[in-house]
Amino acid sequence: MQVSVLGAGTMGHGIAQVAAMAGHEVTMRDIEAEYVEGGLEAIESNLQGGVDRDKVTPDEMAATLDRLSGTTSLAAAVADADLVVEAVPEDMELKRETVAEVESLVADDAVIASNTSSLSVTEIVSALERPERGIGLHFFNPVHLMGLVEVVVAEQTSESTRAFATEFVEGIDKTAVEVGDSPGFASSRLGVALGVEAMRMVQEGVASPGDIDTAMELGYNHPMGPVELGDVVGLDVRLDILEHLREELGERFRPPQILRRKVRAGKLGKKTGEGFYVWEDGEIVGASEDVMDR
Repeated sequence: MQVSVLGAGTMGHGIAQVAAMAGHEVTMRDIEAEYVEGGLEAIESNLQGGVDRDKVTPDEMAATLDRLSGTTSLAAAVADADLVVEAVPEDMELKRETVAEVESLVADDAVIASNTSSLSVTEIVSALERPERGIGLHFFNPVHLMGLVEVVVAEQTSESTRAFATEFVEGIDKTAVEVGDSPGFASSRLGVALGVEAMRMVQEGVASPGDIDTAMELGYNHPMGPVELGDVVGLDVRLDILEHLREELGERFRPPQILRRKVRAGKLGKKTGEGFYVWEDGEIVGASEDVMDR
């Protein structure tokens, strides 16, 4: 199968990697050549890490890289695609414009998927002339390690598109869960609810970020605590999702002031070196000075 991934950032290059590892021919597209190169370099680094840990063989790494290509041309990226997955920033109009342009360039039977984590897939695919070919494929970060994909069925999604998407997910060795197109789907809605309450607890001085995270990791067997997860995902992303869910579902998703202050200060988490934690070389080295620590 020919797969096109639009966006070479964290999610885009991850989706491209797992699709190529599963044997698909993959073209990854972004708007600037440096972004494309950065995405390809990230994939190579991920694969090398797998080789170093004996999770990937050198031959598997080489074959995966051979199946990958990058471009800045949308037309070239999607020309022969059986599946297009958009992983552009979480902006409704940008996503609608992207899928509409894609539809004008792809074959009539190509499936067009959105990797949105919270926006309405029904609204995104309504920009298509044939919205029945549209669906949501919500991957999780880091894509090459996380085993779940939410298959988000829009109101217009046809049965054949749903079946195609689920088969694709299972074929790349992920577990598919099918959800209706409701705000936040299943995972984002539940995950953000836990994360926002953890932030409120930090704001109220209930416990430090480290103690809250340790409680969930050891007490509930979570692989990562909710405060750390917010830093990893990006606090600006968390804020955008909360604002969207508040608009759709009510005040229980109102963002706490501590989150707003972090975002205004540019302390967005791991990607900027500081959020609720201080990060160096991708690792936590301490708590941010403006939150309590114990």
